[in-house]
Amino acid sequence: MLESLKDRMGQALRSLRGISKLTEENMEEALKEVRTALLSADVHFKVARDFVERVKAACIGQAVLQSVTPGQQIIKIIHDELVTLLGEGSTELSGKRPLRILLVGLHGSGKTTSTGKLAHHLRKKGYKPALIACDVYRPAAIDQLETIANKEDFLFFADRNTQDVPNIGKQGLRFAQDAAADAILFDTAGRLQIDNDLIEEIKKLHQTINPDEIFLVADSALGQEAVNVAKHFHDAVELTGIILTKLDGDARGGAALSMKSITGVPIKFMGVGEKVDDFERFHPDRMAQRILGMGDVVSLVEQAQEKLDHEETERLAQKLRKADFTLEDFLAQLQQMKKLGPLNSIMEKLPGMGDVSIGDKETKQLAQTEAIIQSMTPKERNSPQILNGSRRMRIAKGSGVQVKDVNALLKQFTQMRKMMKSMKGAKGKKMMQKMANMGGGKMPNFPGMGF
Repeated sequence: MLESLKDRMGQALRSLRGISKLTEENMEEALKEVRTALLSADVHFKVARDFVERVKAACIGQAVLQSVTPGQQIIKIIHDELVTLLGEGSTELSGKRPLRILLVGLHGSGKTTSTGKLAHHLRKKGYKPALIACDVYRPAAIDQLETIANKEDFLFFADRNTQDVPNIGKQGLRFAQDAAADAILFDTAGRLQIDNDLIEEIKKLHQTINPDEIFLVADSALGQEAVNVAKHFHDAVELTGIILTKLDGDARGGAALSMKSITGVPIKFMGVGEKVDDFERFHPDRMAQRILGMGDVVSLVEQAQEKLDHEETERLAQKLRKADFTLEDFLAQLQQMKKLGPLNSIMEKLPGMGDVSIGDKETKQLAQTEAIIQSMTPKERNSPQILNGSRRMRIAKGSGVQVKDVNALLKQFTQMRKMMKSMKGAKGKKMMQKMANMGGGKMPNFPGMGF
């Protein structure tokens, strides 16, 4: 997520951390790097300029705290300004029920998919969603929304016999109210660019359904053009929020940093993958921490609480503590971790691990490990010492790997078990206590991670 921005900002911050004495010259040089990082990420030039000026103004005359270095103090100021830039304050939805939500945006921004994701999110909050298909121009748009509704068991309304969008909205609203839906989402048509017909249609639909929330669905890869798009829609229907999509791709991140500043409209949600639950509330402070490589443990723990089987994770944690961990347990652990999403997504939320790259090679190795263990019998998983040459050959053929790959996994597992057993005694307890002291007095607990 936002890899380009994080990489460039990381380079700028490394030069800041080394500052032992703050001068106008070294501050100017460091902030020049920050400005370059922002511009290279497609942040609007006015936003980048104003951001650097605010950071500079906050640094000048600031008394350097004895407990931190000047470089650390500047980084703290940059963090606080990033939070402000991204939109500090509440991003809560309107509390009205039924809640009427109008989704607008350009063609290809991900409106239909986001409609389904938002409905899924709202249902987890106790709402009964209904999806209303108001995109009558894009081929198969109605079918796509209906497929999402059927798969997720949402209420759905469409009228394929007319292109009168305001009337479709009116009928859909009545249908949803009769069905006792309390979250009514209207998916609208887009264009390749802003035009008068699009704006007029949205205005008329807006007048007909009187929405409580109007969300602009914006492709995060759109760059500086995203600011102009947001401004046009905001002028037309007064947006109440923005949904940033495709943040799992190679987006530079400029849209995220520019939109709130230019339009005054908060980013409320972000799409971070293809699945219906790859959808997160946008937290400015957490995003600022990710951009600066500080991780986002809170979001990771929230994901774990929501997606993982806690009885299973507690069982695995107990077995780890007792050093009674089998290949069957290791397989269960891998499957639990997969529920949290791609490994890169997990790593970037761990402090200090944002620079660790999990590429195709590492992902393939994990899939290979899972295949090898699944090719074993339950008895073999629980007693790997019985795996002789012929058994290892059979497992290799069953998982599509070579025998040396099976041997390598078994060797690693044996070493891990030895290390776990060494941690059981008094020496291990002392080591764990040292690690706890380094962490502020207690060991961190990440549900689902086995610790």
